[in-house]
Amino acid sequence: MTPTGEESGGAGGPIGLDDRITGALVGAAVGDALGGPVEGYSPGQIVERHGGRVHGVVGPWHGDEWRTARPVAPYHKGDGHVTDDTLMTHALVRVYARVRDHLDAYAVADHLVPDLMTTPRWIPELEAEALPLQRIFLAEKWLVARLAYGHVDPREAGVGNIVNCGAAMYMAPVGLVNAAHPAAAYAEALDVAGAHQSSYGREAAGVFAAAVAAATAPGATPDSVVTACLSLAKDGTREAIEKVCEVATSYGDFESALLPLREAVAPYDTVGPDYRAPSLGARRPSRLHSIEELPVALGMLLVSGGDFRHAVLGSVNYGRDCDSIATMAGALAGALGSPVPEEWSKTVAEASRLDLWAPARDLTAVSREVFALDVRRRRAHESAFAALGGSACSD
Repeated sequence: MTPTGEESGGAGGPIGLDDRITGALVGAAVGDALGGPVEGYSPGQIVERHGGRVHGVVGPWHGDEWRTARPVAPYHKGDGHVTDDTLMTHALVRVYARVRDHLDAYAVADHLVPDLMTTPRWIPELEAEALPLQRIFLAEKWLVARLAYGHVDPREAGVGNIVNCGAAMYMAPVGLVNAAHPAAAYAEALDVAGAHQSSYGREAAGVFAAAVAAATAPGATPDSVVTACLSLAKDGTREAIEKVCEVATSYGDFESALLPLREAVAPYDTVGPDYRAPSLGARRPSRLHSIEELPVALGMLLVSGGDFRHAVLGSVNYGRDCDSIATMAGALAGALGSPVPEEWSKTVAEASRLDLWAPARDLTAVSREVFALDVRRRRAHESAFAALGGSACSD
């Protein structure tokens, strides 16, 4: 059963904000680490390589030859190492910790980009301290090229980038700062992601943030999360979520759902059947298409009934961009309150040499501060509106 706001938290009471933020951020990192070593492969290839489905932390696809083996060299994917999904998520948390308020595209230019460019950090996949810029993918390097060197208006900098899940994969903090307010999370994430993505890549960032915000609400369930997404999503993103989740409701285990979920999302996915050889029309702007990762993550959330272990393992064994799918599914299941297995979180933290819990503590403090600011701003607006002859202020 999926824990809800009325069920027991760690101290025997309702699951509170602290637990939900911790579950989401630690859960996202664990999903990322489990999916990393099998990213880019099909479910069949994963079975052949590992002698069956992946059920936890596994080693690199090419074993000890990871430093030189293509196509992922020189990254040590596997053995519990997080990837760029987590590096970007933690970077966004640091921006919130500096600004201590809602973010926009200018915050990306003023704070996120300098963080990526100037401060060396431990990069698990490189097994070295380096600038995050030296690890992130080309779609994320776009931020630096456009904002630091091109001086493009941050609100428009995402135009021209490849359209993928690059912005969506690290938007969980936006949903958590806007806990239990999906519409606000959606709007803020669209603004933030405007510096990074356009079209359905930007849309997915907004919808994923909304999904995380919906998952933190008392009494939230996988169904309520999907409902919140469908109430906000537009164009191909909405249709892809609807079709995938409609299929997902017919399954209760990820093994039988792997192929049906792929078939449901395929008409909206531009990459095509061979993930490592994208089609000619891949990752181009369109109102008809969607990224693959978010609909599948939501589908796995439904298949699993919100159970963290089941949702993440289903996402991992789906293959293709499964580190990002598992990042999203892990964040959502963790925000719902489903416990992150301690053997996984401990292994990932130790292997990655990262404190997975510190960003959650920082973001929880920021979330409370931002809510207090929002209340003061709302009361000031109510007072001003009442002075104009509008409705009286609320109590």
